Amino acid sequence: MMKRRQFQHLGLSCLAGFASLGARAQDGGHRELARPAPVETAPPRIEVVDFFWYGCPHCNAFAPLLDPWIERLPADVAVRKVPVSFQPSFGVHQHLYFTLEAMGQVKAMHRRVFRAIHNDRQRLNNDASILDWARSQPGLDGERFAQLYGSFGIANKAMRATRVQESYGVTGVPALGVAGRYYTDASLAGDMARALSVVERLIDGARRAQRR
Repeated sequence: MMKRRQFQHLGLSCLAGFASLGARAQDGGHRELARPAPVETAPPRIEVVDFFWYGCPHCNAFAPLLDPWIERLPADVAVRKVPVSFQPSFGVHQHLYFTLEAMGQVKAMHRRVFRAIHNDRQRLNNDASILDWARSQPGLDGERFAQLYGSFGIANKAMRATRVQESYGVTGVPALGVAGRYYTDASLAGDMARALSVVERLIDGARRAQRR
């Protein structure tokens, strides 16, 4: 896991996305992008982006709150997970996520990756350790995982994810984007529970805008 002082050296912190208690919400709890960010969800569905990093303890803590919220969303809302890359070493986690996605294993394995890193203290911080972990997982085809992990398609998805991150101006994780137009996190909303409420309001606004 990347240490907090290293994030601070870059001017970034996962703490920015999961602010401590007492953080003050800014007006509206979100910011509107100066330029629209790319979306993959075709209208009339509304895209919500979950920005995360597997090494972030605050993303790990947010996941149990986020998952049931996603399950309750109406059919016209689609959630897209985007693993961030604040520096080149984060790329291995981007490849890890997109390989699981390509295999249809995100639902089964996403939280398992968080547990491996934050509960079991496994150092999944390079290609070799990630491939070893994948081969050890029941229900996951480790050899297929290894084939996809280093593929051009996965590398391309990682590059596109970084472009989306930059388009939204993500400065920390966890964070949420809405409809390619709005961004919120705990530093804007006050905490991530409030950020979800902000997202619900932004979804309603995007839905009304489509009806005009």
